[in-house]
Amino acid sequence: MTTLEARFEEALREAETRLGTESGLEAGTRRRLEEELRVFGERMAERLEGLRPGEERDRRALASARELLALDTLLRLATRRWLRGRSLVVDAFGYDAVGSRALEPLVSLLVERWFRVETRGVESVPAEGPAILVANHAGAIPFDGLVLSHVVRQHHPRQRDVRWLVENEAHHFPFFGTLMSRLGAVRACPENAQVLLERGAAIAVFPEGNQGLRKTFRERYRLQRFGRGGVVKLALRTGAPIVPVAIVGGEETYPLLWRTELFADLLGLPFLPVTPTFPWLGPFGLLPLPARWRVAFGPPVRLDLPPSAVDDPSAVSRINERVRGEVQALLGELLGRRRGGFW
Repeated sequence: MTTLEARFEEALREAETRLGTESGLEAGTRRRLEEELRVFGERMAERLEGLRPGEERDRRALASARELLALDTLLRLATRRWLRGRSLVVDAFGYDAVGSRALEPLVSLLVERWFRVETRGVESVPAEGPAILVANHAGAIPFDGLVLSHVVRQHHPRQRDVRWLVENEAHHFPFFGTLMSRLGAVRACPENAQVLLERGAAIAVFPEGNQGLRKTFRERYRLQRFGRGGVVKLALRTGAPIVPVAIVGGEETYPLLWRTELFADLLGLPFLPVTPTFPWLGPFGLLPLPARWRVAFGPPVRLDLPPSAVDDPSAVSRINERVRGEVQALLGELLGRRRGGFW
């Protein structure tokens, strides 16, 4: 067993001990799952061995991929322990607190080791009470909600949970949509967001919506319109402060070369992405590239307006553009400091 696998195994054991749950998994199902993961791991290894990187940084990236993608071991261990530890109790939006904590070591491995995330200003998130984290949206397959939630939980002084809103299309996939809900994602709509804020939750929203995901690599980190001010209206109705957040790394994780509508309707998607690896490597092309992520939080924006201002289109539009400008400024700072997308 490699050093990474040993550390991961130890982290999973610790998580299992903290959870103190052993609901068990039917033996036949467990064997079938482990066999499928073993075959997948072997095929992944063959794919990686067949690649011939030309540059030193490519070789380092592939070395990291081989280490991280020892799926025969890592995914088998993670799946087994999560299925043992998952709860039968979920909240109104499908969040499974026990199962989410059981998967935390795997999420941490992805975010801290694979994406090597750097964070600053996380203390801008209020210690308690409702808050709206407003961030840019990127990536043919967006990891930004998961990364943002993990960063706040791990690095905030109060280790706050953040519920992030995801597009409806994410729920069209049988496994992916359910998994995201179990980890804390919520279907994006004003009603769901308001319910969470009224309960005192911190939520993450991505006002660019699908337009943010449709950006090609040439258009990376250029903010799209922030809708019609739905975030501002939520803040006015609930009194929640708005925390601008900039996330860098998602555009390089899945660089979108172009879009195609071919077969998209059959899958219930607005488009199918074409990246340097997908669809050329088949399902392996969906694996995220090891881009270095950076997350910056700005000071909270307090509106100092009465709730009745929600019916004033000019006030809503003015604040909406102010928030968008602050997110764009944070993005500019992060992009100006980094040396490249992968280091």
